[in-house]
Amino acid sequence: MSNSTETYRSVVIERSFAHPPEKLWRALTESALLAQWLMKNDFSPEVGKSFQFRAEPVANWNGVIDCEVLAIEPQRKLSYTWGSMGLGSVVLFTLTPEEGGTHLRMEQSGFREDQEAAFRGAQYGWQKFMGQLEQVLAGSAA
Repeated sequence: MSNSTETYRSVVIERSFAHPPEKLWRALTESALLAQWLMKNDFSPEVGKSFQFRAEPVANWNGVIDCEVLAIEPQRKLSYTWGSMGLGSVVLFTLTPEEGGTHLRMEQSGFREDQEAAFRGAQYGWQKFMGQLEQVLAGSAA
């Protein structure tokens, strides 16, 4: 039994996209498309595969996010770890077909109470990324 009373928070973003699950899935799992809306990467959709997201380094951050694919259910679920600057979290995308498109739920879980800056940064960042995802989907033949 653990004596830890540590609580964790999650960032959850839910959006409906006027695109079929197949198109959304490609944007989540094809490295070139992923780079257009999220970050440069060496992602490969294989459970157990380690990969990195890479952004421009800024003060106190080298721009690297270390990840590992945890789960894949094509056109339904994708999950990977997200490790950067002492934060160890998990990102989970869940796709649900709906009339006229796909409902996407993104959850990044594992923020400790003392990681307020990372939590707020993720809230801001994922809103921005989802807007960019919509632009990629609208403008691509994905």
